[in-house]
Amino acid sequence: MIRVLIADDHQVVAEGLRNLLEDQPGMTVIACVTGGREAVSTAISMRPDVVLMDYRMGELNGIEAAHLIRERLPDTRVLILSMESDTHLITWALRAGAAGYVPKKSAASEVVHAIREVHAGRRYIRDEVRDEVLKSLVEERHSADPLALLSSRERQVLQLVTEGLTSAEIASRLSLSPKTVETYRSRMMEKLGVRDLPSLVRFAIRYGIAPLDI
Repeated sequence: MIRVLIADDHQVVAEGLRNLLEDQPGMTVIACVTGGREAVSTAISMRPDVVLMDYRMGELNGIEAAHLIRERLPDTRVLILSMESDTHLITWALRAGAAGYVPKKSAASEVVHAIREVHAGRRYIRDEVRDEVLKSLVEERHSADPLALLSSRERQVLQLVTEGLTSAEIASRLSLSPKTVETYRSRMMEKLGVRDLPSLVRFAIRYGIAPLDI
């Protein structure tokens, strides 16, 4: 039995996925959660076989959540589900430890197939983007990827900064001191060579950490 945790902040989508998977032989949905941090804590407590996780979630996106889950649960496979099929995001997801990436526009049968593939220990990437993703992974080994300059914690702080949270609010969410948050922000700006918040936000949008409509 493949035990699946669903993480999606759109309730209708989550319920649709639950109904789809519960109808499949050999699959069961153990929980549905609505945020990245909740996905991490629930995965740690319930230890699912597969986490089916939306990329665009507030406070902690699905890719950073995948990174944290894989750190704690190396046997749990994470499958990212997203409206976007940008090569950079797929590459980032794989580097973070995700086992696959499925567009939300996919047919129900493809989602089910992808879950079975990653549960079996294989990776799942659509054929039409596979070559581009492999090329991107190879090229990034020989070039400086700005996103790779940042630690996972710095990327988490960056997402919250671009969502408009103050240093005190970020500190509360991440169990840090406001001074530490400021240190993270200053360090990020230095690493990325940016001097102001608008430039930092533009970077976050360009690399998919922040939505286009913030």
